[in-house]
Amino acid sequence: MDIISLFGLLVLFLLMGIPIAVSLGLSTTITMVLFTDQPSLIIAQKMFTSLDKFALMAIPLFILAGNFLSQGGAAKRIINFARSIVGHLPGGLPMSAIFACIIFAAVSGSSPATVAAIGSIMMGAIKEDGYSTRFSVGSIVCSGSLGIIIPPSIVLIVYGVTVDQSIGKLFMAGLVPGIFLGTMLMLVTYFAAVKNGHKRTKMAPLNEVWKSFKEASWGLFVIVIVIGGIYGGIFTPTEAAAVSAVYGFFVVKFIYRDLKWKQIPEVIKASASTAAMVMFIIANAMGFAYLLTIQQIPQDLAQWIIDMNFGPVMFLVFVNIMLLIAGNFMEPSSLIMIIAPLIFPVAMQLGIDPIHLGVIITVNMEVGMLTPPVGLNLFVASGISGLNIQEVIRASLPWFFVLIIGLLIITYIPQISLFLPNILYGG
Repeated sequence: MDIISLFGLLVLFLLMGIPIAVSLGLSTTITMVLFTDQPSLIIAQKMFTSLDKFALMAIPLFILAGNFLSQGGAAKRIINFARSIVGHLPGGLPMSAIFACIIFAAVSGSSPATVAAIGSIMMGAIKEDGYSTRFSVGSIVCSGSLGIIIPPSIVLIVYGVTVDQSIGKLFMAGLVPGIFLGTMLMLVTYFAAVKNGHKRTKMAPLNEVWKSFKEASWGLFVIVIVIGGIYGGIFTPTEAAAVSAVYGFFVVKFIYRDLKWKQIPEVIKASASTAAMVMFIIANAMGFAYLLTIQQIPQDLAQWIIDMNFGPVMFLVFVNIMLLIAGNFMEPSSLIMIIAPLIFPVAMQLGIDPIHLGVIITVNMEVGMLTPPVGLNLFVASGISGLNIQEVIRASLPWFFVLIIGLLIITYIPQISLFLPNILYGG
């Protein structure tokens, strides 16, 4: 009855339109009071102590860094650089948008911010270049989701905190899969453009490539700060987040000069609002996970899967299906904090690498950003393009299926995720 109550109440509250964080907290509190002898005060204690983790400080700082760079002209300069590299190919302009999304994802760490920053500039330009509205929207809305997997990734931080894994290893594990998925999206764009009769144009001269790189380099350097700083042993991921926030402010204010003093309070306010929402979700999800643990639900699920003789292959099929379905209804951070404690013990018993599991879960969350009714990227793209949600979904389908194929490849070829962490950390 306690399991039925916990998940039944959660689903009921979500169907009623109650925010996910409140739904998690209410279902946990009611179930704990009715079906356990635990004092209700422990819920508040767990919510508080769950946020008392050094790694979680990286989340608001990366959000602030991304917002500073999104407000400034970093996105436009990155787009110009991407266009100088691939803009001459068939499908060059949408490929430039995808390439820019890959780079901006590594700058902002946010999927919706990537769609908004790149899409607001590129969607109109792609249409003016002779591509359909659907082509422009579909290519950007799917490539923007790479912000979840390419470091710095808030979702990878949440997973690492939830199951006590190295944030540094997870960041490096997400880098190659993110580039791999981005390359797949660019390839399907190229072949679609060739099929639709778009021709190759003149390649940008080297001096133009160099000029666009120099203009974008101040924004691009935040990638070096985060990745190089962490793996060079200069600072931790949380310290890297603090440095990137200060650096992002310095670049847009004093180098690009795109940010006015009067805009700074609004940027900080928006960042604080987003961070507070994420932290509130994490606190309530930790309480939910605590109740799962004391009721032995993860252990019972692990034993059931073992009794069913699931091997690693079938278990990962089960995980992917479960996450793809759940991703339709819940936002990534809360879903990870509910699902990860359930499947993590099983994965460890089956010999699945915990870092690889984190990448699989995160790519599933990436796909979830493109599926209704909670797919945030769809709403961002709809607002930018003027298309309704149904049209945005139809536009994204070719690239969406590419991401599904990429998910399967990443799931069953662990070295795509693991070879860089193994090189840097040993393994």
